[in-house]
Amino acid sequence: MNVTRIASTIAACLWIAMFATAGQAADLPSPEGDVILTVSGEIGVTNRDGAAVFDLEMLKAMPEASFKTSTIWTEGENEFRGVRLSDLLEAVDAKGSELHAIALNDYAVDFPTVDAVPDGPIVAYQMNGKEMSIRDKGPLWIVFPYDQDAKFRTELVYSQSIWQLDRIEIRK
Repeated sequence: MNVTRIASTIAACLWIAMFATAGQAADLPSPEGDVILTVSGEIGVTNRDGAAVFDLEMLKAMPEASFKTSTIWTEGENEFRGVRLSDLLEAVDAKGSELHAIALNDYAVDFPTVDAVPDGPIVAYQMNGKEMSIRDKGPLWIVFPYDQDAKFRTELVYSQSIWQLDRIEIRK
C-alpha cells in the first residue's frame, strides 16, 4: 500500500467520521455554489429535502482519488480526478443495494452498490487537470480504472460509466 493510498484512506475516514452521527439535514453542509449532484433515496445523511446535494467545492473537499486510464470514448490515456464512488456512498450513509445513476439528458443506469469498491469507480470532476464541461462529458462522470483490471473492460461496466452525471438514487 503506497503512502498516497494510506493518506487518502485516512482522509476518507476522517471525512466520513464527521458525519458519523448522521440523520438530520444539518449533518451535511449546504452547498454554496451551483448544485451539480443530488443523491437521494435510501440514505441516512441529507442536507436538503431528504436528499444530499453537492456543489463542486463539496466534492473537492472529500478525499480525492485519481488514476490514469484509457477509455473507449477518449483518445489515449487520461488522468481522472474525483471522489471514490464508495466514499460518496459512505458519506451519505447509503443503505440500499442498488444505485440508479441519471445523466443530465435522463440516460440512466442501474448497478449494485457493492460494485462501488475502493479500487473501482470514481465520480470524476476533472480530466487531465481540468474541470469537464457538459460538452466534454462533465461536469461529473463515473469512470472506472479500465486499464487496471480486465473486470473493468466489459460491456456492463462501460454501460455503467455514465457521463454528465446529475443525480444518484439509492434503492433497496
